[in-house]
Amino acid sequence: MTLRDLQIGQIATIRTVGGEGALRQHFLDMGVIPGIDVKLVKYAPMGDPMQLMVQGYELTLRLADAEKIEVVPTSNEKAAEKEHHHNYAYSHKGHEHPGYGEMIPLIGHKGEHDHVVFDKLNFALVGNQNCGKTTLFNQLTGSNQHVGNFPGVTVDQKSGIIKGHPEATVTDLPGIYSLSPYTSEEVVSREFIFKTKPNGIINIVDATNLERNLYLTMQLMELGIPMVLALNMMDEVRNNGGTILVNELETQLGIPVIPISAMKNEGVDELVEHAVHVAKYAEAPLRQDFCNPKEHKGAVHRAIHAMMSLIEDHAEMAEIPLRFAATKLIEGDKLVNEALHLDENEQDMVEHIRRQMEAERELDAAAAIADMRFDFIISTCGYTVVRPKESKEHARSRHIDQVLTGKWTAIPAFLIIMATIFYLTFDVLGGTLQNWIADGVSWFTAESDQVLTTWKISPVVHSLIINGIYTGVGTVISFLPIIVILFFFLSLLEDSGYMARIAFVMDKSMRKLGLSGRSIVPLLIGFGCSVPSVMATRTLPSERDRRMTVMLTPFMSCTAKLPIYGFFIAAFLPDYRGLVMTALYLFAIVIGILVALAMKHIVKGEPVPFVLELPNYRMPDSESVMRLIWDKTKDFIQRAFSVIFIATIIIWFLQTFDFGLNHVQNSENSILAYLSSMIAPIFGPVGFGNWKVVSSLICGFMAKESVVATLTVLFGSAASIHAVLNMAQAISLLVFCLLYTPCVATIAATRREMGTKYAVALVFWQTAVAWICAFIIYWIMNCII
Repeated sequence: MTLRDLQIGQIATIRTVGGEGALRQHFLDMGVIPGIDVKLVKYAPMGDPMQLMVQGYELTLRLADAEKIEVVPTSNEKAAEKEHHHNYAYSHKGHEHPGYGEMIPLIGHKGEHDHVVFDKLNFALVGNQNCGKTTLFNQLTGSNQHVGNFPGVTVDQKSGIIKGHPEATVTDLPGIYSLSPYTSEEVVSREFIFKTKPNGIINIVDATNLERNLYLTMQLMELGIPMVLALNMMDEVRNNGGTILVNELETQLGIPVIPISAMKNEGVDELVEHAVHVAKYAEAPLRQDFCNPKEHKGAVHRAIHAMMSLIEDHAEMAEIPLRFAATKLIEGDKLVNEALHLDENEQDMVEHIRRQMEAERELDAAAAIADMRFDFIISTCGYTVVRPKESKEHARSRHIDQVLTGKWTAIPAFLIIMATIFYLTFDVLGGTLQNWIADGVSWFTAESDQVLTTWKISPVVHSLIINGIYTGVGTVISFLPIIVILFFFLSLLEDSGYMARIAFVMDKSMRKLGLSGRSIVPLLIGFGCSVPSVMATRTLPSERDRRMTVMLTPFMSCTAKLPIYGFFIAAFLPDYRGLVMTALYLFAIVIGILVALAMKHIVKGEPVPFVLELPNYRMPDSESVMRLIWDKTKDFIQRAFSVIFIATIIIWFLQTFDFGLNHVQNSENSILAYLSSMIAPIFGPVGFGNWKVVSSLICGFMAKESVVATLTVLFGSAASIHAVLNMAQAISLLVFCLLYTPCVATIAATRREMGTKYAVALVFWQTAVAWICAFIIYWIMNCII
């Protein structure tokens, strides 16, 4: 039978793993290998994908992919017996790790003390997704990096100096499951390690699930780079009544193993001292051979060593660690194969070695290597890990998921959660605080106006301060509470682990749009800011999915557009604030869906399979949440007093002077009026061909908040805009602002991720869609009103 034929709660042993290419390799890297037991936990509310328990953690898989995996049913009793039974223990000569400051002689290096000491150290912080890497990075460097509880928070590499060690720099790399190139973040991490050649690796693992995490550890050890293993979340292991025999684990692996809790900053100092020591004295891992010689007379062992003998000179020239190159070549890694530049005869020898091993092991090459690694991991964990039957965190997550991912409750729960967030953000909390700040800004502006008048300040300077700076920047600042509150709620969703569940619940719906459920995470982030949303698409394993998701991101209305909505709602629909806000967001989502359906048939390729780990729910860390809020608040204020401040002054200048730099009494004779009037006819058919409105839209390309700043500078107040726009025109303008080209920061991020042509195309594409929608809405409103 196949995995798809399992009933909920049924356990089976994997017999074969079908499929091909990078996806199949990804399955193997995630622990979906022959001989491993797997349990079907549940189906998503819409019947697809399925949620599985494998290698001690929960994994999602679509039914179509589940059909490619053959299984043999097994009883719960046999599964439990297998879990506690280990055929053998690997023999490994223990090595007591040297104390700090001891100098270890290195073969091939001669010096004053027969050792190598590095003055400058560069570390790579590597680990699986969602294992606490960024939290540890913050503890190591004091940096304010975003921390979340869904796979793929770190979408770029970040570096910082380790506190107390100015000579040591650590780089936080994207979370990966292996060094096989499946997703673009895995390529980023792999390329950094190979090209930068760090002095040391800090490998952080989730101590509550060593079986999955140690797979990457073994590949890192094959690189021969000095490394330490950080057992994170040890506080959870202890609280659940479990333990890890650290000394025994260190003996088995041959590298320093340090128990830590990154969240509580426990053991971090000891970790740093060990990391600096092994890197400074270039102490490579003592073990790189994980084969079991007894297994089929060591078929895998002999294949690896035969491959090493064959490619030794090629690996040295390509500067790829020999053992790593040999195992990857057996797996069929195309990047390694290309880098080695083997001739035709050598390629034939590689194929002969691979086929001989497959014949003896009765497994294909990739599965045999994965089986070898997990065989070692299971044996090692059986010898060093004492765990309870079920952790408190998993039990809690299981109970919560009965509601949040339940068949009949998941979708209503999601809608209620998002509706509550928008209601609190735009009405109860955000709206109230916004009014308070707006009143304060108005009072301060009036007082300043009176003081400047009393002091008989120059009319030009007076106008610059009051009509330019205060009116423009002050209006934007009043929207700060809404932005902060929305980011606060999005941070709670991320930190709690609910974001991954949203992806699981929405996958089937997203697939109808030609996307994977993983795309829902970047799109939801887009409601906060489009820049991190575009960057978050790097976690998507398909170039097609990335392109489509980036194209749809601007339809998720970011917080920077909130001042625009608030401005026009206050002027035209003050009694329907919540209703209009909700309608705008829903309209943007509907347009995004229609665009996705159209793009589904244009963009080539198929959406990638949905393979995602579901982390346990965790209480959001208050420090992390406050750090994120502070970062976003600081960023907004910096933009308000930099980009928007400069834009406000520029707009005031262009509005106040003509081409002869003469002060104009009527702004219609200004430089701005002339420039905007040249573009204004394009917007005539959609109802707002006024040069002042067009000027604000141009400024909105720099930062969406600038639209309001420009309008208030040109019109003086929201009430004055009634003289230019009627209700139909105002709604048309709202729709255009909702959908037209994202800000220059988002375009820059898109250019970085996708290239210049794609970024330029996005500008014209979004503007065209916005113009068409505004045109339709304008004529519909004219017919109704």
